[in-house]
Amino acid sequence: MARTSTPPPFSGLLVYQPIRRRHCAACRSGPLSLLVREQGAPWCLDCAELGHLVFLPRGDTALTRRSQQASALWTVVVRFDRRRGRYERQGVLVEEAALALAEEQCLADAEARRRRRIRDARRRAAQDTRFTEAFAREVQRLFPGCPAERARAIAAHTSVRGSGRVGRSAAGRALSPEAVSAAVRASVRHLETPYDRLLMDGVPRPEARRRIAEGVENVLREWRQALHETS
Repeated sequence: MARTSTPPPFSGLLVYQPIRRRHCAACRSGPLSLLVREQGAPWCLDCAELGHLVFLPRGDTALTRRSQQASALWTVVVRFDRRRGRYERQGVLVEEAALALAEEQCLADAEARRRRRIRDARRRAAQDTRFTEAFAREVQRLFPGCPAERARAIAAHTSVRGSGRVGRSAAGRALSPEAVSAAVRASVRHLETPYDRLLMDGVPRPEARRRIAEGVENVLREWRQALHETS
């Protein structure tokens, strides 16, 4: 008994990508890469009066949708998958002018998205700049003895978007004294003490922090002292 495949689950006019060599029943051209079945026989696109259409492979949903909308005549292209035992969509045939128009529309959308990304990036950059400046001012308010350039460096480091540092936490964004102090403490730990070297030497983190704790507090006390001197 000859094996029969499930009919393609697509409505409308269909064009097939044959899995075996086929020649047009009308003009005998071939082998055909695309064909139309009429009365059980394969017809080439020209004989089926579809030769003016161009093939658009699947993959770009927006381009396909717009091409179909702009094309007075279009067809679905299918191919039988032997492993899965079913027909699968490969793309569409549309009018060339419709495809060109759809491509222009998609390019316009892409350009609009690009401009929007640029605007969003600029907006985020402005927000980040304002936040970093505010964070630096809060550092100097809590630690008036901290040099201005150092305060700006601490703020810039801790407020990097997506870094997961304390400046990007909820408390950091709210400029809570605890979060600001934690950022300053971390900076002092890395730059004014041998903490990093201890870690590189294999000292466990808790022990390394214990060893440098007094040095950190001395610097913080010195930076806070100016607050009492000016009050």
